[in-house]
Amino acid sequence: MKRFLAGLAMGLGLAAGACAAGFETRAATPAPALKARDMNGAPKTLADFRGKVVLLNFWASWCPPCLREMPSMERLRVKMEGRPLEIVALASAEGPEDVKAFLTKMKLSFPIWLDSDGSNTKHWKVFALPTSFLLDAKGRVRYVLAGPTEWDEGEALKIIESMLAEQATSSK
Repeated sequence: MKRFLAGLAMGLGLAAGACAAGFETRAATPAPALKARDMNGAPKTLADFRGKVVLLNFWASWCPPCLREMPSMERLRVKMEGRPLEIVALASAEGPEDVKAFLTKMKLSFPIWLDSDGSNTKHWKVFALPTSFLLDAKGRVRYVLAGPTEWDEGEALKIIESMLAEQATSSK
């Protein structure tokens, strides 16, 4: 686990040097399995969100770039209220106590899930924090971003809007 965390910290150092260079487009591949627990200990999977576009964000409370982008994720949630978008933040290799302490300082209304042992982080091949995946309504990875962004504006918002428009068209 120490080597894993050291690798994440190294990746974080690379990601922290500058804002994210941009989104990597994926060829609509099925998302890897993800099993986590919410802050109340209830089991969760991404299958709960089929039919919605999902922003899955791997983060940690000790990661400054992660913390910088969290308010923009909350603004995005408010902006997209009533639309088929779900935001899930997966706390990577942290226990519930650390995450709860963080949440007393920053109020977030989107789901926070725990990856206490880092198994999902490894399985999804996350090497830097934050790393985000945009999944379409069929549960396929369409875009990946290693590094922080402002989710409620610019390139990020355009991609999410296009995915929501695509989802609306395909559900007719």
